Amino acid sequence: MIDRYSYEQMASIFSEVSKFQRWLKVELAATAALSELGTIDKSDADRCEASAPIVNDEFVNLVQEREAITNHDLAAFVDVVQTLMNNESARWIHYGLTSSDVVDTAFSLALKTAGVLISDTLDELFELLKTKAIENENTAMTGRTHGIHAEPTTLGTKLALFALQVDRDRKRLADAVDAVSVGKLSGAVGTYSNIAPEVETIVCDKLGLSPTPATQVISRDRHAQYMYAVTTIACTIELIATEIRHLARTELSEATESFGKGQKGSSAMPHKKNPILSERLVGLSRVMRGYLIASLEDIALWHERDISHSSVERVVFSDASILIHYMLKKTISLVQGLDINKQAMLDNLNSSYGVVYSQSLLLKLVEKGFIRDEAYRIVQRNSHRALSQKEDLRYLISNDEEVTKVLSKEDIDQVFNLQRILKNANLTIKKLKEIEK
Repeated sequence: MIDRYSYEQMASIFSEVSKFQRWLKVELAATAALSELGTIDKSDADRCEASAPIVNDEFVNLVQEREAITNHDLAAFVDVVQTLMNNESARWIHYGLTSSDVVDTAFSLALKTAGVLISDTLDELFELLKTKAIENENTAMTGRTHGIHAEPTTLGTKLALFALQVDRDRKRLADAVDAVSVGKLSGAVGTYSNIAPEVETIVCDKLGLSPTPATQVISRDRHAQYMYAVTTIACTIELIATEIRHLARTELSEATESFGKGQKGSSAMPHKKNPILSERLVGLSRVMRGYLIASLEDIALWHERDISHSSVERVVFSDASILIHYMLKKTISLVQGLDINKQAMLDNLNSSYGVVYSQSLLLKLVEKGFIRDEAYRIVQRNSHRALSQKEDLRYLISNDEEVTKVLSKEDIDQVFNLQRILKNANLTIKKLKEIEK
């Protein structure tokens, strides 16, 4: 992932140094397990641990130089480790293992670590949206369907629905992290032909993973589940960002991104305050969906394994994890700095001449004895006139004899009462308040 869309906290998890550190951790855990089972002397395992090389940039360079000869990264890694250990006990490194035992188990450690960081950041976004929803519980605004004024709603309800979706994202992510938190040390085709099954159990326990049946590789549906979870988070972010982009339009000006001192919205037009962060997040969500497709295509491998998945995973899982962490951090910043214009929301609500109360009027006429279709046509006729002639629907209804013969002034007052129509809007926020962090 390019530096522009990376935070070091996540990017470091997928660095070459971190990868080789995890590989070494698996190898040493396997050697220790062999000694616990009596396969090798404890002194050999202790010597391996004591003489293990420090994994740093110099170590990475040595592995890369060796790989230029072996054309196999894990084999090069083992060669370098054993050379730097420089003792007889080093021969037990990688004993009975195949490359995927180390690579896949270490990869699970990486995804588990990344998943925890994503989860923590997702929790932060959830709490922020929850707070903002409660703060705006009574902030009335126009609800829109198909981009057209529908009925009144509240900003709090809108934000609460976003928060509830984030909560579902949290559950999906937790399940996905659990699915990838597995290890395997069962050999070339997963039959434990040259290593005892107990080694896998001991190593996984040391690493905080669960042992899982496998071929030469861990089944890739687990990894696809992880990718699906982070991609749905990106889609939730896109949903939030798309809404903010719409609300920021000049014609609405209901909510806009923060605009810093010295910031320029356009190189040509000084008046511009563009929703650039929201647009960036929408664009990056498209990238995330591409990663998902690639990971789904990695599920079907030949026989006990091939390496068609390997090249894909070296790119998409690190990039997706880094990118979703970046997107979450930026979404938090976006929501925190959101400039909410409550007056514009109210003005826009009233700008459609009261037609947002059309359903309430329809139902009131039905209550008074009108056949529904007849009532519908009366309300539709008056609503379209209100919009086309820019006249208040309430005024038109109050002067429509078909209506006034059955509706009193009190009935009409009730129809056009904003508080009445929003009396149950807070139920969504009540649901949100029930969710613990």
